[in-house]
Amino acid sequence: MVRFQPSLAITRVKRSSLRPAGAVPPAGTVSLATGEPDFPTPEPIVEACRRALADGYTHYGDLNGDPELREVIAAAASGRSGQAYSEGNVAVTHGGAAAINAAVLAAVNPGDRVVIPEPTYSLYPDAVRLAGGEPVLVPTTSDHRLDLDALADALRGARMIVLCNPVNPTGTVFNGDELGALGALLDGTDVLVLADEAYAEIVYDGVPFTSALAVESLRERLIYCQTLSKTYAMTGWRVGYVVAPVEMTAPIRHVHRTFNSALNAAAQRAAITALRLGPELAAPMLRAYQERRDLVAKRLAEMDEVEAIKPEGAFYAFARYRCALRSEDVVQRLLAGGVAVRAGSEYGPSGEGHVRLSFAADFDTLDEGLNRMQKTLARL
Repeated sequence: MVRFQPSLAITRVKRSSLRPAGAVPPAGTVSLATGEPDFPTPEPIVEACRRALADGYTHYGDLNGDPELREVIAAAASGRSGQAYSEGNVAVTHGGAAAINAAVLAAVNPGDRVVIPEPTYSLYPDAVRLAGGEPVLVPTTSDHRLDLDALADALRGARMIVLCNPVNPTGTVFNGDELGALGALLDGTDVLVLADEAYAEIVYDGVPFTSALAVESLRERLIYCQTLSKTYAMTGWRVGYVVAPVEMTAPIRHVHRTFNSALNAAAQRAAITALRLGPELAAPMLRAYQERRDLVAKRLAEMDEVEAIKPEGAFYAFARYRCALRSEDVVQRLLAGGVAVRAGSEYGPSGEGHVRLSFAADFDTLDEGLNRMQKTLARL
């Protein structure tokens, strides 16, 4: 009988990964755990896909992404940055996760140090370990801002820093001053910046959002990763992209096509419609997220059992609970109480003592989930 041993690469990832495997919660559970929109994909996008299928977009396409889609993405990036990008700066990817993984694998060598402010999206350390690099987790401040002094120390000799903005799980929006200060820290170095801005269009209360694309001091070292999943409720369509200097985009494209080959041709045609209509399609969902954010923030503020900073963006609340249990244990207690959330420790060491709630759910679901959460926490 053949004795199979997993590769060293995936063994490294498995040994340290905190990402859950995606088990379905028991029947009757109210889920506030899922990080995806609960809205259907807007009809104009769906109709564009139907047209594409009827028009014959059912074959292999350009391995680097639909050329017209790359042009649309380049134009959008140019608008954000004030600098002209072309389709040569763009790689279309199999969702945002593939963009991140391809960027890390194209840039990080075994032993390279990659700085990751945390708490943050748990894919980043896994991607770094897959490449053989060393994740260097740097806590943010108590109010979830960038700790620039701690970053200055950690970035010495690093290969890359990875920023999630707005932040999953805290909802923090790093502002232009923070990004500019980071650029100043990196001046004269070869440190790359991977900016994952999946929630860039989901920002509340008029908080200004500054894309890393718009920060001149970051531009020459920037690998910008984006997805259509969150803004346009297209998680299942799997369309993301990278924008970067050509010398970076070329190896990222090579990694991505090695893993994924050609992307779904019809989905890419639908993505063109999504990006061209843009705010018209996203605005109703953003208004709903704002109302849900307000409800969740109000309910959490009224609970004696938790405290949470009001999120500025994304669709998550990161709540610190007052009992002494580990967050994984609290999640299991809450699941037994009929509500699913995510453990704060999944997002980094400073996430311990927290749980993450998604408010990508309707009001009735949020109310019931929060009721169950409060009832369970009151007994701990």
